[in-house]
Amino acid sequence: MSSHFTNIISRGFGSFASIEFSPWFQKIVNKSYVKLMKLDMSEFEAAESYSSLNALFTRHLKVPREFDKDLHVMISPCDALISERGTIEDTLAMQIKGMTYDVDSLLGENISDESKALVHGGDYCNWYLSPKDYHRYHMPVDAEIHKAIHIPGKLYPVNMPALKNINSLFVENERVVLECSAQGKRFYMVMVGALNVGKMQISFAPKIQTNASVDNMQVHRFYNHHLKKGDDFGCFEMGSTIVILSEKGLFNYSLQAGEDVKFAQSIATVYKL
Repeated sequence: MSSHFTNIISRGFGSFASIEFSPWFQKIVNKSYVKLMKLDMSEFEAAESYSSLNALFTRHLKVPREFDKDLHVMISPCDALISERGTIEDTLAMQIKGMTYDVDSLLGENISDESKALVHGGDYCNWYLSPKDYHRYHMPVDAEIHKAIHIPGKLYPVNMPALKNINSLFVENERVVLECSAQGKRFYMVMVGALNVGKMQISFAPKIQTNASVDNMQVHRFYNHHLKKGDDFGCFEMGSTIVILSEKGLFNYSLQAGEDVKFAQSIATVYKL
């Protein structure tokens, strides 16, 4: 299958971003990007210390952020804008006001119908990470990971103009679906690729190669694999979107669409067994 033009562009940008230029030139590139995108580098190493644009994109926090350790508090998995949040009506959720997507299609054919049905009538929340944001993602609650599924697709932009104009954008785009459970209830974290996102890294499933010449889905199953709240499990190599779908009552969100959030910020209470 031939690659979509968005994938070709993104692979090209990813290759450029991975180049380690001479230190004097890399310093110019990095500082120019920081200035252009208005990055806040106060929690990170100086821009000139990163050996490539990709190293800058995937930067780690210099000092870990503190967060509420209570098992019944959910934290934001990333720095982002909440582009939409609400209740899954039958199988439909909003990518932006007036534009829906089908959650069953988003999750793909390697999630059973019975498991998909668990989130019908539940909650969804869409996190948009812009190019200026911290690009790493973390587990929002203590969770067990059951599957990691790579679904190849296109790489349309996921910014506001695209969300308003491309129907079922999240379903069209390449994504990695994590099937998880917490407090005996099911939820899904879906990392959605986007234009110029060279890769989506999943640290506990390193065989997943996104934005590559791979046409087939990859399914990785896990048994008794747990991540703790706050665990760093990967990153986008540019800005993109995370969608969380959850069973009704699992997450009682205290935020609304249009809010900016930071990783480690308390955003919901978690169902008690």
